[in-house]
Amino acid sequence: MFAIIENGSHQYRVEPGSQLQIDYQSDAEKGGEIVFDQVLLANGGDSSVIGTPTIDGAKVTAEVLTPQKKGKKIEVGIYRRRKNSRRHIGHRQKYTIVKINDIDVPGLKASETETDTEAEA
Repeated sequence: MFAIIENGSHQYRVEPGSQLQIDYQSDAEKGGEIVFDQVLLANGGDSSVIGTPTIDGAKVTAEVLTPQKKGKKIEVGIYRRRKNSRRHIGHRQKYTIVKINDIDVPGLKASETETDTEAEA
């Protein structure tokens, strides 16, 4: 089972148990829960549901693993020749790391795969 969710201006393909790096959420705490309610598409194996543009009542719940992680430093140098003008700018993007726990879509039946039944036995 997988779903495509929208967070901010980004779209992500998520599965239960997968980790995801999203834009920084200031209200996130370690061990807390984030609910994504903008589910664009959900697939249960045999059937799928496509939203117009989102699926009503669908939600994806995730647990916050790291509330704030800094990305790679980007440095920009601006130099104008013969003008005695130099400028140095740096930027470091913040991210939040979450683990997808559950995908809940009304009306979608997830099919049992062989690997799921073998894992339960």
